[in-house]
Amino acid sequence: MRTLQVYVLLYLLFLYAPIALLPLFAFNEGTIIAFPLQGFTTRWFAELPETPALLASVRTSLTIAVITAVLSVLLGICAARAGARYRFPFKGPILGFIMVPLVLPEIIVAVALLVVLLALGLNLSSWTVILGHTLICTPFCIAILNSAFQSLDPALEEAAQDLGEGKWSTFRLVTLPLVMPGIVSALLISFTISLDEFIIAFFLTGADPTLPVYLWGQLRFPQKIPVVMALGTILVAASVILITLAEIFRRRGVARMGGQDRGGFL
Repeated sequence: MRTLQVYVLLYLLFLYAPIALLPLFAFNEGTIIAFPLQGFTTRWFAELPETPALLASVRTSLTIAVITAVLSVLLGICAARAGARYRFPFKGPILGFIMVPLVLPEIIVAVALLVVLLALGLNLSSWTVILGHTLICTPFCIAILNSAFQSLDPALEEAAQDLGEGKWSTFRLVTLPLVMPGIVSALLISFTISLDEFIIAFFLTGADPTLPVYLWGQLRFPQKIPVVMALGTILVAASVILITLAEIFRRRGVARMGGQDRGGFL
């Protein structure tokens, strides 16, 4: 038991120690990322709003993340609903094929999308990034929403239809409110994934880079690194908050429908 505890401690240290360095150097007075620290300052955070290109990349990333989250959740609702309630030929292989982007290396997906888009004569833009992000975020939404739909008691929908409601009104008035915690969780997760994703955005972005692509470009300038550290600190904090909220909504949804928690993100 003690060996397992030591292993978990070392694993967490290896995983989170590099992230812990972000706020450490973000509040460091010096411009060189090295020890010893030269003092405490918040001026790197104050410089963030004074960089127009940075603000533009933030707006681009937020726009892409919001649209990606909405599209991914809509597709995820359709797939999860079909998988939980209907039987159709080749159901297993089809649902498994949809989940393939979860295990494919992103570099392979990015290169394949770039080749296909260029072959179709499409110009690289924010919409091509949205297309790529939707492709990788949809399986995550399906995984979350599949649990929500499977935990839903079919008798509730049958009772609503017996009382005179149609299929669409039953879905809108009964099913949708019950799976709403899962929908909110899927929205938050897909938003976070899209906001932080770099590889696909790097290959498919056009004239307006996303925030991760912009930060990658700034790493070539040593004097910009402390500002990048400051922004990275904000992004890590925001990502932790969003993922925590997503897990809270997911667990509330499972508890609300009396289902068994099959595990989540936290």
